[in-house]
Amino acid sequence: MSEFEPILLANVNAENSHTRSVYESTGGYAALRQVLGQMSKTDLIELVKASGLRGRGGAGFPTGLKWTFLPKDHPGPIYFCLNADESEPGTFNNRILMEEDPHQVIEGLILSCFATNTTTAYFYMRYEYPLAWERVQAAVDECYAAGYLGKNILGSGYDLDIFLHRGAAAYICGEETGLIESLEGKRAWPRIKPPFPAVEGVFHKPTVVNNVETVACVRHIAERGAEWFRSMGVPPDPENPRDPGSFGPKLYCLSGHVEKPGCYEAPLGITVNELIERFGGGVWKGRKAKAAIPGGISMGLLTADEFDCPLDFAGPGRYKCLGLGTAAVVVMDETVSMVDFLLNSSQFFAHESCGQCTPCREGTSWALKMMQRIKAGRGRLIDLDLLLEIGDNIGIIPGTTICGLADGAAWPLKNGIRKFRDEFEDYIRRTNPEGYAETDPVPALEVIGAH
Repeated sequence: MSEFEPILLANVNAENSHTRSVYESTGGYAALRQVLGQMSKTDLIELVKASGLRGRGGAGFPTGLKWTFLPKDHPGPIYFCLNADESEPGTFNNRILMEEDPHQVIEGLILSCFATNTTTAYFYMRYEYPLAWERVQAAVDECYAAGYLGKNILGSGYDLDIFLHRGAAAYICGEETGLIESLEGKRAWPRIKPPFPAVEGVFHKPTVVNNVETVACVRHIAERGAEWFRSMGVPPDPENPRDPGSFGPKLYCLSGHVEKPGCYEAPLGITVNELIERFGGGVWKGRKAKAAIPGGISMGLLTADEFDCPLDFAGPGRYKCLGLGTAAVVVMDETVSMVDFLLNSSQFFAHESCGQCTPCREGTSWALKMMQRIKAGRGRLIDLDLLLEIGDNIGIIPGTTICGLADGAAWPLKNGIRKFRDEFEDYIRRTNPEGYAETDPVPALEVIGAH
């Protein structure tokens, strides 16, 4: 990677970076003034489309294109939901932006609302982020006082109100329709689509849902232009007509067994190796790496031999992972047990499944029970095939669930067992020497423990 100057994190280390005065001293809200004074809503949408910006929340859908799905000439209201329910394990880039530079997020949100003809925005924030809540609310208050929010913003005739809404600590609320259900005061069960939120979202009105880092990028695209944004990242794969490319800067969360965990900014396409060595200071304690999660636990696993994987929207998929996800890289050194990793992963998804879809509810539950039995020394080799069968048959990719939580639960199973099968088999043989080859049904772990 050539020399790169951070854009999204440019203000983070400045004293009082969360205040309006510091933000404005570095050019903050100049883009808003320029857009409201010179551009139409359509012009801004076309600019974002031309930039190639894709959603940073996990799915990577083209942002400008998503905005065009709103019904034309709709009488309103149209709502905008900012997804700040950052619950993917290993992910904390939105928290950094909200705590350290909330005005960057708010300016991007105002611009995004202007483009989509929205007059009411809901800032849906993860419950466990008290400092982010405090600073975002203070920033919103500063914006009302300065005329950046409310009626007739900067004399443009455009009105916008932002309301903060605190989530209830549920992973499923990161899914856009689960978020919408929660915002409406209901149980956060994702909705069947279609209709998509752009047609029928909050309160049955057209709604846009974008994440925090996505709207922060909008601010810089409005200021610097589409060509600047496209000058970073990875162009489309000419052999894949469905790949629109991966453009712009990206915030990478790096945690686990590295010397310097943290949130780092780099152009899309940096490799896992480069992220670990250049930013993370290498694997800690002089040990060797064993595996890494490329973009949050739901994306699956890379082996140490696959660390040449580029961290763009298409890269992890070429290494049999689900995708880039939230770009949260979690590194595991050679001492980590893959049995422990998969047990931990299964516990998380079984707990967070909303239970609406039978394949997800039952699949995550039975995967956890089998992993608990394996960990307890009662595993069978056939259990590995049963776990793979669960992984291959739950999720929206095989078309059995409403949302993607089951896919997130499946990929650690599929990657963990297929890429580290020898380790799983060795563990089962060592801990259950008399029963590892059993194929008949076995008692539940609770019954075994009672004897």
